[in-house]
Amino acid sequence: MKGDPILDDDDDSVARKDKAVTTTEEWPELLCCTTTKPPPILLDELIAEILLRIPARSLVRLRNSVCSSFRTLISSSQFAKDHLRRSMAVDPALTHPRIAYYSYRLSYPAIGVFSIRSVFENRPHEPTKVVAYEGRRHLRMIGSCNGLLCLHDEERAMLWNPCTGFTSQPLEIGGIFFVCGFGYDHVNDKYKLFLIEEKKSGGPVTRIFTFGPKCTWRTIQDFPHRLCDPGKKAILSNLVGLFVSGTGTLNWLLCSCLTSFVAVLSLDLVKETYSQISLPSRDSDDALRVLPRLGILRGCLAVCYETKKTHWTLWIMMEYGVPESWTKLAIIPHHPLLLNPPLNCALEPMYMLKNNVLLVISPNGKFVLCNLNDGSIDFPNIDSSDDGMTKLPPLSRGAGGRDFHIYHESLVSPSHFGLPTCSSQMRLFKPGLFIW
Repeated sequence: MKGDPILDDDDDSVARKDKAVTTTEEWPELLCCTTTKPPPILLDELIAEILLRIPARSLVRLRNSVCSSFRTLISSSQFAKDHLRRSMAVDPALTHPRIAYYSYRLSYPAIGVFSIRSVFENRPHEPTKVVAYEGRRHLRMIGSCNGLLCLHDEERAMLWNPCTGFTSQPLEIGGIFFVCGFGYDHVNDKYKLFLIEEKKSGGPVTRIFTFGPKCTWRTIQDFPHRLCDPGKKAILSNLVGLFVSGTGTLNWLLCSCLTSFVAVLSLDLVKETYSQISLPSRDSDDALRVLPRLGILRGCLAVCYETKKTHWTLWIMMEYGVPESWTKLAIIPHHPLLLNPPLNCALEPMYMLKNNVLLVISPNGKFVLCNLNDGSIDFPNIDSSDDGMTKLPPLSRGAGGRDFHIYHESLVSPSHFGLPTCSSQMRLFKPGLFIW
C-alpha cells in the first residue's frame, strides 16, 4: 500500500518515485517491527472461516487429529451454531441430509439411516445402503431438528446426533402420549419437546419439556383440537408435529373426510401459543377421503392434495404464516405404479433438489423420484437388508411399517445446552450379532 513504511524488494522503485522515507531515525517503528515475532500464518478469524466451509462429517473426523485450539473451536457451541446456520443458508444439500427411520409396527431396537444425496445421485443398479444403529431397547422417533433426533422409549426421552455419535442421558418424561413434536425455540436458544399426555386419572394434559441444565415441564393451554371428534369435522393427518426451521413452530395438518376443509394447526414454541393457517382450498368434487399430506420442502411448508382423481397438486408456502404466499409448485399425473394397491392418501413430499427433482413416498408406500421438468418418475434402489428389521418388507418394495424423519448433519451436541452426554446409547448395528 502507498506510504507503508515496510516495503518488499519489488517495491523499491515505487519507494524512490514517491520519495518514501525509510530511515530508522524518521521511522522508529520500523526498527520495532523488525524485532517482534512474525504474525501468524493464518489469523484465527480466517481459520474459522475455512473450517465453517467443511462438512460436519469431515470435521468430526478431523476433530481428533488436529491441534487442541482447533479441537476446542470445532467442539464449541457457537461454532456449531455458525456452521449449521451457514450450511443451511448456502445450500442445505451441503449438510448431507439423511433419512432416519424406525419400525412402529414391530418393536425392533434398531434405527436405519440412509443418504438422501445417494438416493438422488445413484443409478438404479447402484443401491443406496442403509446404515443401522442399535439401541438398548425399542426407540421411537418424536422428531428431528438441527441435526438432533429426539428418541423415546416407554417413559424416557433422549437426544441423539447421529453425525457426532453423542447422545444425552435418558430423561424421565413419563406417561402415554400420541400427539407430540420436537423443535427449537430460536429466541431463547432452547430445545423443546411437546406432548399431549394421557393422565392416569383420565383426560389429556398438554405439556412442554425444555431441555437444559435444569430440565423443566410446563403445562400449557390445551391442544385446540379434539383427538376424538364425534362429528368427524376434522382429523389430524399427522400426530407428530413438523418443525419448520427458522420459525420456531410445530405444525399439524387438519382435514375433513366429509367437507373440503383443510388447515395447518401451528404451535409457536417461543410464545407457546397456537394459531391456525389457511391452506389452498380443495375442489368440492375431489376425493375427500384421500388424505392430504404435509411436508417440508426447501425449508418451507408444503402440502399435497389428490385432485379430481386424476393427479396430485403440490403447493408450497413461500412465506411462513402468510396464506397468500401459497404457490402451486407442481401437478403430478397419476401413475399406475404409484397407486397399486390403492390407499387413501396423497403423495408425501420428502425432499427436493434445486434441479426440481422431488423425492416422495407414493400412496402405495414406495419411494419415488419425480422429475418435475419432464414428468418422468424413477424408483430408487434402497438396500435395507442390514437394518435388522427382518420381518418388514425391504424398502425397495415399500416403506410400510416404518416412520421416517429427515435430518441435516450438524455439530450440535446435547452438551451445548447443559445436558450430560455420552456416546454409548446408540451403536452401529452388526447384523451377524443380531438376535430377535
